[in-house]
Amino acid sequence: MDVESWILMAAGLALLLAGAELLVRGAARLAGAFGVPPLVIGLTVVAYGTSAPELAVSVRASGLGQADIALGNVVGSNIFNVLFILGLSALITPLVVSRKLVRLDVPIMIAVSLGLVALGWNGRIGRPEGALLVLLGIAYTVFLVVEGRREERRKRDAEGRGAPASAGWVRSSLYVAAGLALLVSGSRWLVDGAVALARALGTTELVIGLTVIAAGTSLPEVATSVVASLRGERDIAVGNVVGSNIFNVLWVLGVAALASESGVAVSPSAMQFDVPVMVAVAVACLPIFFTGYLIARWEGALFFAYYLLYTAFIVLAATGHGALRLLGPAVLWFALPLTFLTLGVLTTRSLRSRTASGT
Repeated sequence: MDVESWILMAAGLALLLAGAELLVRGAARLAGAFGVPPLVIGLTVVAYGTSAPELAVSVRASGLGQADIALGNVVGSNIFNVLFILGLSALITPLVVSRKLVRLDVPIMIAVSLGLVALGWNGRIGRPEGALLVLLGIAYTVFLVVEGRREERRKRDAEGRGAPASAGWVRSSLYVAAGLALLVSGSRWLVDGAVALARALGTTELVIGLTVIAAGTSLPEVATSVVASLRGERDIAVGNVVGSNIFNVLWVLGVAALASESGVAVSPSAMQFDVPVMVAVAVACLPIFFTGYLIARWEGALFFAYYLLYTAFIVLAATGHGALRLLGPAVLWFALPLTFLTLGVLTTRSLRSRTASGT
């Protein structure tokens, strides 16, 4: 067993935890200092910051011609963010979901996921498509900040409060910067160690990208969302995941496509299975978030279980294990229909309840 790889992974995990604590503390204070709602901070500063490892890994992989890692990192991270991170965070404490998130940001996450399907349909995301994605990312970020400040101003006026004091913003900014630095360094160490171990097992680049690298580069989001939920900053916990998924498609894939003359190749296997799973996961957020504007513990457990199933599926498929013949039909004909039926019933009940109460 490679002892150095395990030491590197352990050190990386320690840096991730320390960085997440600093980032959440600094981001929450910045929200108060500049009159921006915590949700907007979660969707921008925290989400974009914790996605920096994905950006670095995918751009480097694209430049080196490792398209499967560049794409697998983004797709795998988006699946991991929703199923694993939200699942784990909701298991720790039920997460309250902002109505604005359900009405605006989750539909945007679904739209950009579907956009990836459209752009990758011909087997490649070229530089023109990359430029379009980056421009959309800029527009989304500007819109969030402007709308967030406007909403906070309206709330202050309604409550008769004055503008927030911006004292302490320098220290808060230093917390955020230090947290991001620790997160990026910790991710790099963790991924380097994990990739060395994974390659020793002889797995493909796409599987490495979808599992080891996706999970490794998403560990800043894991640490940040879990710490945020424990500290009661639940808008940051949920906003971090949704914002990261939007950032991954618009910024990470966009910049990765711009970084390579040939763009980012999209493999047929990814388009046939992994990208549709990413879209399905994004769509599943809408009914779960909508019912009571809460992610309950049992819904968190459902997300978490589906991530374990997804990981088992791609590992079994990569190794050609015979158990795949049993797992595939079980998920397709039992687990998925039961989940859709449950979510459909809950959504219908929630709609009827709101209609009856006039809200």
